[in-house]
Amino acid sequence: MSIRSRVHVLCRSSLLGRVAQFRGMNSTAAVTKTATNLIRFLDDKQQLRCGQPKKFDANNVPIQADLIDQNDPYGSLELTGEMMTVSKLLAPVAPVQILCIGLNYRRHAAETKKDIPRNPVLFMKSINSTLDPFDAIRIPSIASSPAEVDYEGELAIVMGKDCLNVSQDDALRHVLGYTVGNDVSARRWQGKKGGGQWGRAKSFDTFCPLGPSLVTTQAITDPGSLRISTAVNGETRQDSNTSDMIFSVAELVSYLSQSTTLPKGTVILTGTPEGVGYTREPPAYLKPGDEVVITIEGIGSLVNPVVAE
Repeated sequence: MSIRSRVHVLCRSSLLGRVAQFRGMNSTAAVTKTATNLIRFLDDKQQLRCGQPKKFDANNVPIQADLIDQNDPYGSLELTGEMMTVSKLLAPVAPVQILCIGLNYRRHAAETKKDIPRNPVLFMKSINSTLDPFDAIRIPSIASSPAEVDYEGELAIVMGKDCLNVSQDDALRHVLGYTVGNDVSARRWQGKKGGGQWGRAKSFDTFCPLGPSLVTTQAITDPGSLRISTAVNGETRQDSNTSDMIFSVAELVSYLSQSTTLPKGTVILTGTPEGVGYTREPPAYLKPGDEVVITIEGIGSLVNPVVAE
């Protein structure tokens, strides 16, 4: 059986009966010609498209979308009325860079027995780690024995404009919107095997799932009060709220832009709440056959199965 077939089998059972947040976000389209809920996808001719979902299959996965003007998520976002078949759902953005924040939830800092940071803790992930919704997280052969691969559900910021030296008051004007991210991490590589730096442990292929859609700042006006949860095989592992963040979205964008340009298309992972696998007793790492579902209020659920490399 192909990976794509295994993904369909794994995802179908978990999606049945789940609330379709795609449908809820799509209600805006009835009163506006501007998209507020964006998906990237391949059409039935395998052409790259961008639009707002309009029709869904029995699993509440988009099967048809209303294309946006010039197929450009950084443009006017005007809906064209041209409907296109969704053949494969992609990550809602192709990142130009992925910036990540560590220890940005108070209760996560507490569970790891670390002090609250005075400034944001920055690291980066390779853009090659980006993974589409429903595609499989692959556990690297060099990070499989013993088990060490962990999940981290996160709110992801997507920059819509180039940003430099922006104030906190103006920061959100440069943000296009938000999506769901999973900062998948290999814990031993995050320590000595990675030389003490985090980038290697978090940049393996498939270690940055993003999706299922991008919801614009027009629809999410307060990113600081969103429920966020992570479930593995139906068991809730993380259940928190972005109100527990130490540094807000505006603070992060402002801080990261000082003397450093954040180009449009930059993705910023804002940190993970408490409940990660390595802090549990005993540790609960990902293994082949698992399914990870990360849900953020107002955006939707990012679903990815787990396989061996």
